[in-house]
Amino acid sequence: MTFQGSPIAQPGKIVAVHLSYRSRAEQRGRVPSHPSYFFKPASSLSSSGDELERPAGTELLAFEGEVALIIGTRARRVTPEQGWAAVGGVTAANDFGVYDLRTADNGSNVRSKGGDGFTPIGPIVLPANGLDPDALRVRTWLNGELVQDDTTAGLLFPFGQIIADLSQLMTLEPGDVILTGTPAGSSVTVPGDTVEVEVDAPGAPGSPSTGRLITTITEGTEPFADFGTKPSVDDKQREEAWGSAEAAGLGSEHPFELTAELKSKISSVGTATLSSQLRKRGLNNVSIDGLSSTRPDARLVGRARTLRYIPNREDLFASHGGGYNAQKRAFDALGPGDVLVMEARGERGTGTVGDILALRAQVRGAAGIVTDGGVRDLAAVAALDIPTYHSGGHPAVLGRRHIPWDVDVTVACGGTSVQPGDVVVGDADGLIVIPPSLVEEVVADAIEQEREETFIAEQVANGEGVDGLYPMNAAWTERYQAWLAEQS
Repeated sequence: MTFQGSPIAQPGKIVAVHLSYRSRAEQRGRVPSHPSYFFKPASSLSSSGDELERPAGTELLAFEGEVALIIGTRARRVTPEQGWAAVGGVTAANDFGVYDLRTADNGSNVRSKGGDGFTPIGPIVLPANGLDPDALRVRTWLNGELVQDDTTAGLLFPFGQIIADLSQLMTLEPGDVILTGTPAGSSVTVPGDTVEVEVDAPGAPGSPSTGRLITTITEGTEPFADFGTKPSVDDKQREEAWGSAEAAGLGSEHPFELTAELKSKISSVGTATLSSQLRKRGLNNVSIDGLSSTRPDARLVGRARTLRYIPNREDLFASHGGGYNAQKRAFDALGPGDVLVMEARGERGTGTVGDILALRAQVRGAAGIVTDGGVRDLAAVAALDIPTYHSGGHPAVLGRRHIPWDVDVTVACGGTSVQPGDVVVGDADGLIVIPPSLVEEVVADAIEQEREETFIAEQVANGEGVDGLYPMNAAWTERYQAWLAEQS
């Protein structure tokens, strides 16, 4: 690896940015308001052409093509406008990580991203002088197929801002490396694969390029010992590593599309009718009970995202209650049409959401919030457009009774089970959960049921008795068919 003809010294530190490209953030379903970081050890560095072992017993070794910044001059407390001036060179990097070890890391990335050879960079470092930091391109190829292609124009946080932010607390020294995040397209690699990353400046004179950073994946043979946490994976980690449920071979998270037309059909019928149709199919335990709505006049239709709270235990709250905890991650991950359903065990003695997070859900385009726990700042939450179903107001923070524990798992709320992707429907009568596989047929039959009930109500209003009419016998069914013909 060369920099103006000279080799690069081993850096004092490698700092990596979590989410920085809009394409990646949108793929993950959360757009951060500020950059966040983690460290990688200098021993993780490797060069183009080196092999990288996928550790024995692991499944999810993911690649992330990135732009690496090489600090050229000492930087401490610089401004975003001054940040780029501290960069001496730019090169390609691949921020490899093993998702099987994320649980063991508890968010630190020490083991999952700190292994030997997990940070190949190179092969050529481009002098930063003369480069436009907003016009660099990063591309990644997996076995010759282009899988990542984005430019720094898509960054959420410009390079100058990242450098300024880091320099508030630490001195950036010459030779330090900053990995600036990866765009959408990161996925899993397996033994035998070849991954190539290139950074270039196609608009600059001569179209300077780092050349392709080449890494070949091999299979590790040394198993993990019993004295440390061993690799483990679940479907959530598979989906994040591969980039989507479909790519991971798990099928679609939502096996049907909740289109605007389907939403309109669902909104045209009441939860009472939907409940009746579900009962006909043997589903009686599909109502979320005991909750009140801040907007009883508003219809709620959306797909469930879930958040689970566990009972507060002081040591567990210390490790899971602060920082960017599961509650904050759940609200940041909401997208248009999502309904966040929270399991709070029916515990009303503290809040599970307040005005700031409810506003965050509304800004993200979520359709609603459902909790079988309490709500803080109830008046402010009720003033928002987004409907929130809850068990009552309470002034206390969640740490009094709850720990936010995990997201997008099956939860129990208001006496029923809710899974991510279930369709949640709410009105003044309450809340109904519909399995996605049944939505279209349940809604079609509910629309027909309400047509029949409209006809029956007209007959009752005209003085007819209900015997034989409700439900309709053969004679009334014939008259109903004639009535339908007149309506068309």
